[in-house]
Amino acid sequence: MKIKLFILICAFTLSATAQDLAATRARHLRHGINASEWFAQSNDYSIARLKAYTNDDDIALIRKMGFDHVRISIDPAVFQCSGPWSQCERVELLHHFLDVALADDLAVIIDLHPTTEYKRKLATNGDSAERFRLLWHSIAAEFHNTDPERVFFELLNEPEMEDDYRWGGIQAAALAEVRSVAPQHTVIISGATYSDIDNLLKLPALADRNIIYNFHFYEPHIFTHQGANWGVPFWVELRKVPYPALPKTLAAVIEPRTDDISRWRLTQYGLDHWDGERIAAEIGFAAAWAKRRGVSLTCNEFGVYRSFSDPEDRGRWLHDVRMALEENNIGWTMWDYRGGFGVVAGDSAGRRVPDQQILSALGLNK
Repeated sequence: MKIKLFILICAFTLSATAQDLAATRARHLRHGINASEWFAQSNDYSIARLKAYTNDDDIALIRKMGFDHVRISIDPAVFQCSGPWSQCERVELLHHFLDVALADDLAVIIDLHPTTEYKRKLATNGDSAERFRLLWHSIAAEFHNTDPERVFFELLNEPEMEDDYRWGGIQAAALAEVRSVAPQHTVIISGATYSDIDNLLKLPALADRNIIYNFHFYEPHIFTHQGANWGVPFWVELRKVPYPALPKTLAAVIEPRTDDISRWRLTQYGLDHWDGERIAAEIGFAAAWAKRRGVSLTCNEFGVYRSFSDPEDRGRWLHDVRMALEENNIGWTMWDYRGGFGVVAGDSAGRRVPDQQILSALGLNK
């Protein structure tokens, strides 16, 4: 009986220690940025493009703007090398940028960020799930010598999987592979579909405590994704949808529209009272869930598509989300650095120009 009690006490102590470790390391992920459309979301992973699209100067600028970490999205195709990874230029380049970021005092999230087609196969095909598991063994083995205090492994961005139980099994198997070769690194996990709060709440309690739970926040999409040519079809025609959602300001957007679906969705947007209070309530619910479970929580995607949103309203939304996260002690990673939601834009000379309005909304250095 005493032996069993001793084993239980040891197991509890180890679990609590791992939980404290994840919480301590999460402090390196307070305010970060996503490096998108670089090692992922592209049809061109040539060395020339990878070196040019985001470079050492960009990493330095990210730190100078006041970010403390960078989430590097990586398509599994990047790891499809003709020979061993030790001779693969793309993997060597990943190591280079990882070293540059760490030298600039930035923590790094290595985020596996595949195409929708890859995720569809993962959702339905056993061989694809097995290759995913083995891929994580290789990734963790490749980067196991990196600093576990500041390098994090994120198993999969937005799994797009309707079956929560299937994703739970696949994620647990990948986590076990990471632990087999990189036992000290903290791993970031997320829910089955698009990593939103609904998916977060369905995640099972895992025995491994050296993990950080993750969610994405783009609510309401009718504002954050206005003009986007992916997702819900009517988004593509939306322009200058206001935030906060007030009936008075929405009337000017609804009146000229002729399609009933978008008119109805915009009307609902106004009726749903989307403002800082609503955002704070939703994020507060996620924070309370994490507190009850005793787990660390991060939000490593949130942002507003720039092309057709009003800059002032975009700034207000970013400010409200950022404040809600910080008030609940949740670290954040904005989407993204220089893409369609970017914190920087290019000038006529090709230089990166920080958007001061966005930096102000994020509470960062101008």
